[in-house]
Amino acid sequence: MERAQERPAERHADRPAEPGRDLELLVHGVGGATPEKMLGDPRTVRVTGDDTAAVFRRAEDMETAGQDAETVGQDAEAGGRGARAAGRGTRSGPVREAYVWCNLTSGDGSRALWLLLLPFMVVNLAHWMRPAAPGRQRTVRLYGLLVRLAALTLTALLIGAACEVALDLVAWQCAGVPGCVRRHSWLGFLAPAADGAPAGSGGWWSEPGRRLALAATLPAALTGLLWYLAHRTWSAYESHRPLSRAPEPDTDGSALARPGFWYGRRLVARLRAAHTAVGLLTVAAAVAVPAARFDHHPDGPAALDVLGRLLIAALLVCAGVAVGVVCRRGRSENRLDQGLDRHLVRRLPLGALGLLLLTLLYAGWSRPGWQSTGRLPGDPAFGALTTTQGLLVVALGAVARDLYRRCPDPRAGMRGLGGPAVALLACALGGVISGGVAQRVADWLDGTRALLAGPPVLLTWQASAIPPLLAVLLLLAARLALDTARLARAERDRVRREHPGEPEDPSRTRAVAHARAMATLTDRAPLVLAVLTAATLLLGSASLAGALATGKTPDGAARHTQHVVRAVAETSQALGSWLVGFGFLLFVTWGRRAYKDASARRTIGILWDVGTFWPRAAHPFAPPCYAERAVPDLTWRMATWTRHTGGRLVLSGHSQGSVLAAAAAWQLPPSARGRVALLTYGSPLERLYGRWFPAHFGPPALAALHHDIACWRNLHRPTDPIGGPVRVSDGTTPEVDHEPLRDPLAYGRTPEHPLPAPILGHSDYQADPAFARERAQLLSRLRPELPGQRPHPGPGGRVHG
Repeated sequence: MERAQERPAERHADRPAEPGRDLELLVHGVGGATPEKMLGDPRTVRVTGDDTAAVFRRAEDMETAGQDAETVGQDAEAGGRGARAAGRGTRSGPVREAYVWCNLTSGDGSRALWLLLLPFMVVNLAHWMRPAAPGRQRTVRLYGLLVRLAALTLTALLIGAACEVALDLVAWQCAGVPGCVRRHSWLGFLAPAADGAPAGSGGWWSEPGRRLALAATLPAALTGLLWYLAHRTWSAYESHRPLSRAPEPDTDGSALARPGFWYGRRLVARLRAAHTAVGLLTVAAAVAVPAARFDHHPDGPAALDVLGRLLIAALLVCAGVAVGVVCRRGRSENRLDQGLDRHLVRRLPLGALGLLLLTLLYAGWSRPGWQSTGRLPGDPAFGALTTTQGLLVVALGAVARDLYRRCPDPRAGMRGLGGPAVALLACALGGVISGGVAQRVADWLDGTRALLAGPPVLLTWQASAIPPLLAVLLLLAARLALDTARLARAERDRVRREHPGEPEDPSRTRAVAHARAMATLTDRAPLVLAVLTAATLLLGSASLAGALATGKTPDGAARHTQHVVRAVAETSQALGSWLVGFGFLLFVTWGRRAYKDASARRTIGILWDVGTFWPRAAHPFAPPCYAERAVPDLTWRMATWTRHTGGRLVLSGHSQGSVLAAAAAWQLPPSARGRVALLTYGSPLERLYGRWFPAHFGPPALAALHHDIACWRNLHRPTDPIGGPVRVSDGTTPEVDHEPLRDPLAYGRTPEHPLPAPILGHSDYQADPAFARERAQLLSRLRPELPGQRPHPGPGGRVHG
């Protein structure tokens, strides 16, 4: 099948291309863009695609091609016929098409729900940030296993926080205290009988076990919602098949060139089943443990005691099965894996759901004399989760350090420790969100904190760590501001030297120097992440130790200490609680606005543009990977167009679009790569992706891309805070990197620029004359007569189109 698909391309490869049969395929960057803006024409039509992602062309090009309205939106073969006809028209230069993919990350209002999945997205990034280590497959697999286990603890933490709110604060504490019930009349049907009333005079739901069973529907529904979102996006994203092609021999290049890299359908389904089961089992454990503890008392019912022990044992066995599923990778990148573990995907969540229902029946059984006092038993669960996460992060750091030591890369962020650092921040973010929700609900139920015991003390300690963490970040921000100001002053002299003979304009010089200095802040990201990670690890460890050692909140633990220590503890706890509450309200407000406002949703979509490029290899509840739709789209479009026309194609990518373009170029069959040139501008390929994802975009991977693609040119500016050079050269072909473009195009007023030229920074690269010039040179380097298979390099250097 794969061999048959490549034969048409090989037949057309030896045929000379007709004059003008050239295509430029534009791919926009973060934040999205309209096809009208990308093509510079208000009249555009869709060539192929749907409302989520599509390829557009100017209406004039379609009309010149002689296509009427019935042909609009046809497949790639129809687009190829249009390109041939357009080439015979009067239009000069290549026909331009725009691939618009922004709706993949900022489409309808349901994208606002993705804010709940932020910690999951961050931990998924850690999976792909491992150092490059050829030949260390076992260590690489251990790295992935540790990240997947850390991701599993995040699911348990989120569902545990929901259990803390619904089961502990509402059903156990507030519903069991008459004063709290009077403040919240909607809890009246859960209230136990008043003191002195006859036994059994309370309502049917007044027994603690039944209250817990009823409240368990909230975290169970949250688990179901996460399953639904993951299943829905799995059907829409991971189920798009890439272009089928034969696997190529393994090289030291990037794994992004493997046929099955962008097809994680099987893995996401397996992880979704395991995480759903863990979520349901967390709810079941939160209900079963308090009931089992009561039944285990000497005066407890013996039959229920045995049943409780058996039920908890069954929960542990099912949890062990879920962990075993997570430990097995279940993903093949060397081939297009179309299998699906249907029995596992269905039976594991259904088994956990069955155990949850049995647990609810067990807890709802009548237990005379059972009363809810204090906090819900099982409070140490948050401490155990936090400890497990810390141990996993430390082990992940040791593995990452070993991988980096085997193959050191001086350009890698944090010397290979970027992945463990990001995993730690994901766990910290999950803890802050969990603590914030619990604190706000506790304040709402009992603002005076006189009636209820409140949330677990560990959550209060974690909230108290936020003020000192912000203080560290403020000091770091002040240091970076001073360094940037110092660099801006040095840049002023450089700007003056670059424009000799022109009248001096101090304000213009300061603006250009400031833009260049601000652009360098991106290169300080490793320092910021290192400081943030170290402070988070130190403060998190102190919070865990304080909570476990004292069993009290910070102000309670410091009550009998010196006045200064007590004042610091009280201030930190109060300020931390306020900050957590403010952050939670801001989070809800932002999500609500994103649900109603398309522009706000597009702004949030920028976060997803950067964070959801990678497949969901660690956490199935993370926002979906848009590249699993975008990369096959681009690959199919390029392969079919070159096969049906035999023409030349320039793949033109800006910012994040350049990363998508590189990923799509890697996926092309060898017969199509010889007709495709790559033009990137404002590209983070090396500056961000190469440093933070060295295993997939490091120097060997980018060098392999340079070898595989026919020709490549990269444009960048010194004022661009995102894009930069890709630093790839083999000494036998033209340099990939163009010399830094001037920005602004003119220092002062000139006949060509009678008005002050703007400082463009990361935007509008096509306004520079170098853009059209470099595009034309790429087309000229793509010879019309090209073999179907790229020649192998000889002893005197490699052949390059």
